[in-house]
Amino acid sequence: MTPLRLSVNVDHVATLRNARGGRFPCPVEAARACLAAGADGITVHLREDRRHIRDEDVRRLGAEPGLRLNFEMAATGEMVGIAEGLRPAACCIVPEKRAELTTEGGLDARGAGPFLGEAVRRLAAAGIEVALFVEPDPAQIAAAAALGAQAVELHTGTYADAPEAARGPLLARLRMAAAEAGRLGLACHAGHGLDFETVRGVAAIPEVVEVSIGHFLIGAAVFQGLPAAVSGMRAAIAAGRGGGRN
Repeated sequence: MTPLRLSVNVDHVATLRNARGGRFPCPVEAARACLAAGADGITVHLREDRRHIRDEDVRRLGAEPGLRLNFEMAATGEMVGIAEGLRPAACCIVPEKRAELTTEGGLDARGAGPFLGEAVRRLAAAGIEVALFVEPDPAQIAAAAALGAQAVELHTGTYADAPEAARGPLLARLRMAAAEAGRLGLACHAGHGLDFETVRGVAAIPEVVEVSIGHFLIGAAVFQGLPAAVSGMRAAIAAGRGGGRN
């Protein structure tokens, strides 16, 4: 089975820093600790209101040797311009609303307007792998492919937040969506709300090649430390994938 990458989102290290001001805790130092503990990459979401990650964080992460940076962003002219200058390994275009606490559901790739296609084209022209964050819906996956995206990231929040007894049909929907992404030639990523338990079902989906996990890992780090939390997530992924180091 294809190895499964773990990209750790360090947004909420910045949230904690910003609550007090100053430079501590540092998202870049957190990224280094995650990579040393077994993460394959780092995800950050530079929001329009800069509520957690800031431009300087992104610049510093982009300059880290060997770091695979996944830059989450809204499809706006400002963010496309920043990404073109930064040239991260990957960009994931997500919906963004000022009042939301976190990303609420997938992007409407079918009805997002003409700039989404332009954003995908410009990012791809800059040599960036472009993913769209979408619901596990075949119509949205087909729309992502038609727009020229190279990957989709499936929204796993509904599955992850559901009671254990209700997860079966939701996981089946994710499996179906991942298979459809593979059929259309799209790389399949997954993320939102995953923890040590729920990541196992997603890791078992053969088409999924990357999971992006942030809030849970930063929360777990409060109790067990960031390296231990990342190592624990790697172990959970390996168990879901069928055993062994991915």
